[in-house]
Amino acid sequence: MQTMRSFLQELECPRCHHRVAADRLQTVCPQCQGPLFSRYALGELKQHMDKAELRLRRKGLWRWFELLPLQDARFMVTLGEGDCPLVQLTRLGERLGLTHLWLKDESLNPTGTFKARGLAVAISRAKELGAQRVIIPSAGNAGGAAAFYAARAGMEACVVVPVNTPRENLRECQAAGAKIIQVKGTLRDAGKLVQEISQREGWFDLATFREPYRLEGKKVMGLEIAEAFHWRLPDVIIYPTGGGTGLVGMWKAFEELRDLGWLEGERFPRMVSVQAKGCAPLVRAFENGQDQCQVWQGARTIASGLCVPKSFADREILQVLYQSRGTAISVEDEEILQAGRELAHTEGIFAAPEGAATLAGLKKLIARGFISPADRLVLFNTGTGLKYLSVTA
Repeated sequence: MQTMRSFLQELECPRCHHRVAADRLQTVCPQCQGPLFSRYALGELKQHMDKAELRLRRKGLWRWFELLPLQDARFMVTLGEGDCPLVQLTRLGERLGLTHLWLKDESLNPTGTFKARGLAVAISRAKELGAQRVIIPSAGNAGGAAAFYAARAGMEACVVVPVNTPRENLRECQAAGAKIIQVKGTLRDAGKLVQEISQREGWFDLATFREPYRLEGKKVMGLEIAEAFHWRLPDVIIYPTGGGTGLVGMWKAFEELRDLGWLEGERFPRMVSVQAKGCAPLVRAFENGQDQCQVWQGARTIASGLCVPKSFADREILQVLYQSRGTAISVEDEEILQAGRELAHTEGIFAAPEGAATLAGLKKLIARGFISPADRLVLFNTGTGLKYLSVTA
């Protein structure tokens, strides 16, 4: 690992294209208050390494070091995240008339969810740049990951959650020694309080898209999928979308791989956002042809990770859906529960409600004719069902 180096150059706002230095702690774009994306010297990286090297490295997220923002490997905070299995759903595929149905099972990450990826990179980089205390709004899983990675890094952590957050998540944060603040309302209300506390008390805000590097950790999911399919991308990716970091991150990964010349073929996947009927701001905006969302009033769903009334990066998510010729679809809570049971009974996968929602969404997409039998499809299970026993029971 010591011989690797990051090819990070600077940070750029995808909305106004303002660029800022990456050698200090950054939050949002100082010009338009949009998110900041990491930009890499891909031309130089292309001369430095070949993609075949990746398979020779130790498994895990950090084998993609050159495409990650950490400058000094001594600041790497890791619990073994990344390289979760891509499982072929043979029996479900036969039942649904699909030849190539796969599931990326992120439940095998540390802390049991894909949130480990983003927080591993964000906390590593924050530590490298001098942060000592981090704060995060969470519906549960991001808070747990932040708490444990902060503990691993020797940093203080504060997690602000809605009062209806599953108790398993609260116990997880407590176990890692994080300070917990509960608020009435939704994740949006938790986010407002985090901004107030971070400005008043100097905690570094790790909220979704309000710092640049959680996106980079989630991006690696896209890199892994490309490698698993021998650098020819699948036809459709179906993703449970709350804050949307993973969806935007994967698209960013595909663009970087294209610019490196590592992809076989030029076709990108059609990206599909799945949301819950009780909180579907992206679906409503997409169906109306809008480029941003309105705040969803009265948000409610058993899938706490999907209970996001408005993503901070709604514009970037919708742009990916339009650009990829994808779509957005919503499912009922009962459909989520039924899909979760079917995944467990048929394929032996105990998915979080968010992951089960992708199977429920797939069935609707088949009925609408959006999916062809020969399409190569990837569903995402973003976490383990063990963290939702109080909900699914």
